[in-house]
Amino acid sequence: MSKIGRKPISIDGLSVDIKGQAVHYKGAHASGIHQVPQELSVLAKDKKLYLAINEHVVTSHRQEALAKRLWGLHRALLANELGGAAQEFEKGLDINGLGYKAALAGKKIIFTLGYSHKIEKDIPTGISVEIDKSGQKIKVKSSDKFLVGQFCRNIKELRLPEPYKGKGIKLQNEVIFRKAAGKGKK
Repeated sequence: MSKIGRKPISIDGLSVDIKGQAVHYKGAHASGIHQVPQELSVLAKDKKLYLAINEHVVTSHRQEALAKRLWGLHRALLANELGGAAQEFEKGLDINGLGYKAALAGKKIIFTLGYSHKIEKDIPTGISVEIDKSGQKIKVKSSDKFLVGQFCRNIKELRLPEPYKGKGIKLQNEVIFRKAAGKGKK
């Protein structure tokens, strides 16, 4: 039995309509359709959404093993979509280093990261970005959890933090393990 798949999904503040294998949802920040495979069934009860294995479709042991994997996967995907529709996902980035900063220019972010040139990064649709006055703290928000994580990763790859001085771009909750410099032979 899937430990993740059997957990209920809260649908408070959302309008959810189940039409066969399609789950139609609408919230304050997003709306959409999640298609559930035929091996699974969806049931809404007491402001909670439950996914279960469809016993009529699963007949063999191999199909049951596949259905159990799909059960946990689609429960997690559906929970992320419904969670993003109710409240946006948010990640923060810190820029460390002398002269390192970011600035918004329309639908682009312009980074000054110690290179001989400035780097421009387009902001994808569905994402909102906030940068503080100093240009050192960036907040990325969206209703799509994957999109937020991928965009933060792409920004981080512009200048990964180095272990000696800690200069670079890192997530706010990320810990950079520092190394002591100058431990060579004398």
